[in-house]
Amino acid sequence: MPPQRATLLQVAQRAGVSRSTASFVLAGRHQDMRISEDARLRVLRAAQELDYRPNLMARSLRTKVTRTIALVSDTIASDPYAGRAIHGSLAAAVARGHLLFIGETEGDPVVEEKLIADFLDRQVDAFIYASMFTRYIAVPKQLRGRPVVLLNCLTRGARPAHHSIIPDELAAGLAAARVLLEAGHQRGIYVVGHPGRGVFASRERLAGIKEGLGEAGARLAGTIDCNWWPDSAYEAVSRALADGLDPRALICLNDRVALGAYQALREAGVDIPDDISVISFDDSELAAWLRPQLTSIALPHYELGWQAVETLLGPQSPPDVTRLPMPIRRRRSVSKPPVE
Repeated sequence: MPPQRATLLQVAQRAGVSRSTASFVLAGRHQDMRISEDARLRVLRAAQELDYRPNLMARSLRTKVTRTIALVSDTIASDPYAGRAIHGSLAAAVARGHLLFIGETEGDPVVEEKLIADFLDRQVDAFIYASMFTRYIAVPKQLRGRPVVLLNCLTRGARPAHHSIIPDELAAGLAAARVLLEAGHQRGIYVVGHPGRGVFASRERLAGIKEGLGEAGARLAGTIDCNWWPDSAYEAVSRALADGLDPRALICLNDRVALGAYQALREAGVDIPDDISVISFDDSELAAWLRPQLTSIALPHYELGWQAVETLLGPQSPPDVTRLPMPIRRRRSVSKPPVE
């Protein structure tokens, strides 16, 4: 049998005060209730000696506040890399004195509906609705009228219905272009990946790249189209090189694409970065494992999670989209272009 939990009345009796006085002290209201310093110290000492912990369930029934948050995601919780958003959310929740529940739907609307219903039955105070990839979403009907912050996703429309916390992909594209420009690249710059307009990240990154190059009077030489996976990138870059393409720099749309490009370049006897510079996005563990180590624009997963909780629990404000910076991780895959 677990030891019996100490009650507020026992704390009051040991401290020699009334139950209401003990309650005010432990709630931090001793000053406005004009409780003496001696009584306050006796209550705190008694609570410590009895290992008193407040009954949160009883408090929530009384105040209708449970100090709990539910994070509902598609697959973000089980991804070892994007899971850092969970770590950031947890840290912010703990700092705010809240408990964070986490549920994953794997994109199944039936599972999502059941999961949200379960959280509502447990009377959570607020929700974070999260997506593995930045995308437009429709907020579930069950969450309408409730405190919700969107993590790595946003709603369509001229005015956002909820606060959205997303990475600044447009600025990341600008940063990638400027890294190459600072190294002296002006021509022979190709994007590797599928820049379809249906993918939010690729659309924003490509727009930023073009804007950054355009500021310096440069332009993209073209696109090596492939899926966002190593094997597809390897095949596409190998084919392009075999067909006579002579790039000076590759901007890979993620680190998996960069891995495939590295393999194709090495097989073709091309040196990175002396012959061709390579830069990428996401800054996954791959970036540091590759040789030479890959310069990559980092996704701020931890910061996204932290900011989502801070926005959810912070002062109320009109819904808006917050774009968090994506820092540059400079490594050894970019250098000045070869002398022609």
